[in-house]
Amino acid sequence: MLGLVLALVSSSSAEEYVGLSANQCAVPAKDRVDCGYPQVTPQECNNRGCCFDSKIPGVPWCFKPLRKQAECTF
Repeated sequence: MLGLVLALVSSSSAEEYVGLSANQCAVPAKDRVDCGYPQVTPQECNNRGCCFDSKIPGVPWCFKPLRKQAECTF
């Protein structure tokens, strides 16, 4: 039972962008700026205003989002 719960938790936490758009979190792996700490959870990461993506090993999974670009309206 515990294995099933852990499998569900780990599979559902690959990408989490609470309050952020997927575009803001589309940061190339080489450009990610760490925003967490070892073993940070997706929820803790999002509470910091950061993106969480655990699909790529060896890079920060909790990282700062891209800044929103100002829209020009002429």
